[in-house]
Amino acid sequence: MVDAVTPPDQRLSVLYREHRSWLENWLRHRVGNSWDAADLSQDTFLRVLSSAQKLEDLREPRAYLLTVGRRLLSNFYSRRSLEAAYLEALAQLPEECVPSPEQRWLLLETLQALDELLDGLPRLVRRAFLWSQLHGLGYREIAERLDVSERTVKRYMAQAYEHCLLVQL
Repeated sequence: MVDAVTPPDQRLSVLYREHRSWLENWLRHRVGNSWDAADLSQDTFLRVLSSAQKLEDLREPRAYLLTVGRRLLSNFYSRRSLEAAYLEALAQLPEECVPSPEQRWLLLETLQALDELLDGLPRLVRRAFLWSQLHGLGYREIAERLDVSERTVKRYMAQAYEHCLLVQL
């Protein structure tokens, strides 16, 4: 049990020893395999280590680990969905246009980084930003597609740019 008398450098170790297998089993039931569950479990503890949450203040360590684990699980499924959509798009390309495995990996990494950068934006703001940046659509075209005013699109774009700048700080 993690408590206030445990030295700070040992608190995470105790938390890890007492709860890792439990968390990994919980994750394994959600992702369906041991490898991804182990990775997500390790990522959870890394997040705990880098978080501002003081371990001695944790009253319910499993609830906290579940919260962090659920967020990572959500990111995992989002990444998997993004990867599937990318691979499906690649399958539609003529063979001479298909990127090499190295290029695929770089493109997928870039897509994941972009997805993480835009995480947290409302759906319409995100969509407006992507249409503008990836498809080169103007504000009028975006407004028509979203069925909103151009002024709203300008507000969405300002919100997206501000979000990107703050995330990078």
